[in-house]
Amino acid sequence: MRIFVAGATGVIGQQLLPQLVAQGHEVTGTTRSPAKAGQLRALGAEPVILDGLDGAAVGEAVARSEPEVVIHQMTTLAGAKLGNMRQFDRMFAATNQLRSAGTDHLLAAAQAAGARRFIAQSYAGWPGDPKGPPVQSEDDPLDPDPPAGQRESLAAIRHLEQVVPAAAGLDGLVLRYGSLYGYGASDEFFELARQRKVPIIGSGAAIWSFLHVADAATATAAAVERGAPGLYNVVDDEPATVAEWLPFLAQALGGKPPYRIPAWLGWLAAGDVGISMMTQARGCANAKAKRELGWQPQWASWRQGFTRGLVAPVQPTAADA
Repeated sequence: MRIFVAGATGVIGQQLLPQLVAQGHEVTGTTRSPAKAGQLRALGAEPVILDGLDGAAVGEAVARSEPEVVIHQMTTLAGAKLGNMRQFDRMFAATNQLRSAGTDHLLAAAQAAGARRFIAQSYAGWPGDPKGPPVQSEDDPLDPDPPAGQRESLAAIRHLEQVVPAAAGLDGLVLRYGSLYGYGASDEFFELARQRKVPIIGSGAAIWSFLHVADAATATAAAVERGAPGLYNVVDDEPATVAEWLPFLAQALGGKPPYRIPAWLGWLAAGDVGISMMTQARGCANAKAKRELGWQPQWASWRQGFTRGLVAPVQPTAADA
């Protein structure tokens, strides 16, 4: 099939493209940087230089490629300081635009070009209702009252998750990736943890669901041909509290155990967002993705992933495919 991957040079795209090419698909990949065109060619894709917020340019690029499937992987965290939870919405402002206006542009272009399938990236975990069950399915609602510093980010996620499955003429699938880790996906945060700069705040009872970046790519490749329209939690098999996974991570990285600080002190450092993500966040169940996408995570637990899954992957080239 002809597949258009928007945001193809991200950490997921770099592992997704070779898989699609190896499966015999004809892939067009976009990047905002002309310097990355060669990287896309090396991965087996036809490069397109594109700003995902330029609606006319998106329409022209998609029309030229005549795709049967469009995959939305556009995000950007360039220049973001991942340790500053008080600036969460500011940190994700560009990504929020790509999840709202960028999604609308790409959906319209896919519909106009006659594509039949649309796959979009979303996020699992903190958007869930903290008053809901500890581990939530796709049927559970998103947080109706998020911390003030996350409202814009949750609004963008909510928009994407509403418009993609409802898009006329398209099979729209939303893949809610867990907290991504793996080579290139988590380096800054993990280095902070190694340096003992990520404390356990309060109870540390927030539940996180993780996902190795390689498993994000295989799930996305599976969604090209499988799965009905709707939402899919794409996470590993072991949701875990911060109090459980953070000390394990520090040890795996060769660091000292994290500090524990009271909630009031955590609030001074990280605000309401930090408190929520350390004490209230909910995990996600992956049964639907396994069942309907025929997908199994290679890194079924963050325990193995943190220990053995942080090195650079061996990437197949277009010639290998």
